[in-house]
Amino acid sequence: MAIEIGKFAGEWAELLELLDMAFSAPWTDEQYESERRIWEPDRSIVATEEGQLVGHTGSFMLPMSVPGGQLPVAGVTMVGVRPTHRRRGILRDLMRAQLAEVREAGEPLAALTASEPVIYPRFGYGLAADHQEIVVPKGARALRPVDGIDDVRIRYVDAQESLARCAELRNRLALDRPGMFQHDESWQQYTISPTVVSNIAQASRLRCVVAERDGELTGFAYYRTKRADKGYVDVQRVHAVDLASHAALWRYLLEPDLLSETHCEPLASDDPLLDLLLDPRAPGAITRDGLWVRPVDVGRALAGRTYARDVDVVIEVVDEFLPWNAGRWHLTGGTDGAACEQVQRAADLTLDVRDLGAVYLGRPSLARLGRAGLIAEHTPGALATTSQAFSTSRLPFLDTGF
Repeated sequence: MAIEIGKFAGEWAELLELLDMAFSAPWTDEQYESERRIWEPDRSIVATEEGQLVGHTGSFMLPMSVPGGQLPVAGVTMVGVRPTHRRRGILRDLMRAQLAEVREAGEPLAALTASEPVIYPRFGYGLAADHQEIVVPKGARALRPVDGIDDVRIRYVDAQESLARCAELRNRLALDRPGMFQHDESWQQYTISPTVVSNIAQASRLRCVVAERDGELTGFAYYRTKRADKGYVDVQRVHAVDLASHAALWRYLLEPDLLSETHCEPLASDDPLLDLLLDPRAPGAITRDGLWVRPVDVGRALAGRTYARDVDVVIEVVDEFLPWNAGRWHLTGGTDGAACEQVQRAADLTLDVRDLGAVYLGRPSLARLGRAGLIAEHTPGALATTSQAFSTSRLPFLDTGF
């Protein structure tokens, strides 16, 4: 039977049935309702066979921070194919249709979090941000001294009542962290909803503590307590405007009564906590893949961020999936902005579009990929200087999955 690709015109329940089968991990009704509230049905693309929904991909329009600014990014989500219809090219057709639509919408990048990371590089996605999963035993909670930590007041508040105040602080901080996107009211509610909790039956309700100095909000943390084989604190997010507030929040989270350890995922790979713990082995940190980025419009994407140093380079991009990206791109720019246009002159560097996506937010470095043989240097020195230009002072980090 012929598979048709088109826009979704059905109901949430129909999509829910497909996703339930595709992911083989049913959620509670409450968790599904949280997903429905942020779903953007007009951005859903489906595959159908004789009227039955057999595949789906959706996206959100996310105002995401990139080095030096913000860009509209298509946050790809709810990607699934009915188990009876896999290995028939349906996912490839859905991805191509979606990326063409994203380009038409003027969004130069697409991004996603991957349930299976080996799937998406073939569609041009590169791993652009990682994070840490940590477990800190209560006995290894000691931190190095931090000036001003005792001037910070930690206070318990209601998560819903304090939501707008905490979200404003988090959105302000997100402007300076590549990979984070702005939370509107729907996403603010999502961050305190049950959908972000696994094993919800064993978890407490969401708790929120704020850090304050002289009555001013300087940070907050969301967490739950859980009892499984052992009781522990499950930290979902910590945001603070200064080191003293950050350390004060973590000191509170690492000292739970009646609980044996503190868990956190995701934690930024450059989070100060990792350097403040007296025992560097204590977190047992495991690096997890986070945000995968795909340039949809190479010219707009490269012109849409700033660079750590002046750059003047011609990059040849190999993109077999989106032919409009393939070719040589002349990138010029620096700390104040950039320009990028397609040219015919000889290239200084050649790389695959997935590797361009991987380095776009500042991690990993072009030089590192070059050492792995993933970038061809045609002009001596071009790789080193371009790698320095792409670097950022802070590692990219996605604090809210989608």
